[in-house]
Amino acid sequence: MNNLILFLNAFLSYAFAFIVVVALIIVACFIGIGLRKKKNAAQGNVTEEKEASAS
Repeated sequence: MNNLILFLNAFLSYAFAFIVVVALIIVACFIGIGLRKKKNAAQGNVTEEKEASAS
């Protein structure tokens, strides 16, 4: 019985660490997507201004 408790303790500890890491990866992906969209929007505004001034 003692071995089972030790095993479950270790398993749950690693499972919790895995869940935390996965959550951090998901958050980082959403932050990266948001930053990329902002940069693309800013670059789109710059190119539109260049095209307007060139005409």
